[in-house]
Amino acid sequence: FVFKVGDRGRSARFYRELLGMSVLRHEEFEEGCKASCNGPYDGKWSKTMVGYGPEDNHFVAELTYNYGIGEYRLGNDFLGITLVSSQAVSNAKKMGWPIKEVTTGIFEAEAPGGYKFYLEDKEQLKQDPVVKVTLGVSDLQKSVNYWSVLLGMKIYEKDEEQQRALLGYADNQCKLELKAVGGAVDHGTAFGRIAFSCAKEELPNIEALMKKENQKILTPLVSLDTPGKATVQVIILADPDGHEICFVGDEAFRDLSKVDPNGDKLLDDAMAADNSDKWFAAQKMKKASA
Repeated sequence: FVFKVGDRGRSARFYRELLGMSVLRHEEFEEGCKASCNGPYDGKWSKTMVGYGPEDNHFVAELTYNYGIGEYRLGNDFLGITLVSSQAVSNAKKMGWPIKEVTTGIFEAEAPGGYKFYLEDKEQLKQDPVVKVTLGVSDLQKSVNYWSVLLGMKIYEKDEEQQRALLGYADNQCKLELKAVGGAVDHGTAFGRIAFSCAKEELPNIEALMKKENQKILTPLVSLDTPGKATVQVIILADPDGHEICFVGDEAFRDLSKVDPNGDKLLDDAMAADNSDKWFAAQKMKKASA
């Protein structure tokens, strides 16, 4: 899942020190992405992939930082990520990071920017501890049909009373939970994007199906370059509520997504070289809000 972050330093601290995730790779870009991976911005930006293990077989968070933008407005589109880690609960308490017990043994922590994480106070699972990503929807049945019929996800649970459904592509993968928000979905300016990799030859078929079904394609099949790394093919869709969905060609992505042992250093160096906070403070100005 892709998050826009306004405060890169505090965000890095949350994901690394509280959640205990590792920096898998860090990349800097001089201009905006042609598939708007960094949102509708043209300037310099960076992305930092963080997770509990390699992108091939773990859920990862992509932290997108647009230089010069200090905060984004949250909507009701992203409702949280749930993970199992008593270590994260313990880390939060040690760091003095605010957490609250929302149900027995489950603590809510807010990442900088207001993104909610639900920490199950149990020993971290040996496989990926990230259990599910929860997105808000306006019409549960319509969304379930889109994700299961058109995008081929398996329905694991459906609860009409609580207006929620749990879907996924595999038993051992992080699941997608859809939850009705009782009205329209507001994406704010903080809106993220959920991404999956699939065989490259499936991408034209996904595009053709969406055209046939008159569904929204935000970015038709396109090749994206990363300086010094593999070029990947992607297609970006929007579900009935406008949630952005990215499918990436797996073969090139496996090359691009190799864990970079210098990831931490690259992130730390980039943060040290970024004097924008000092500049804005010296001018007695706030960074722009999106």
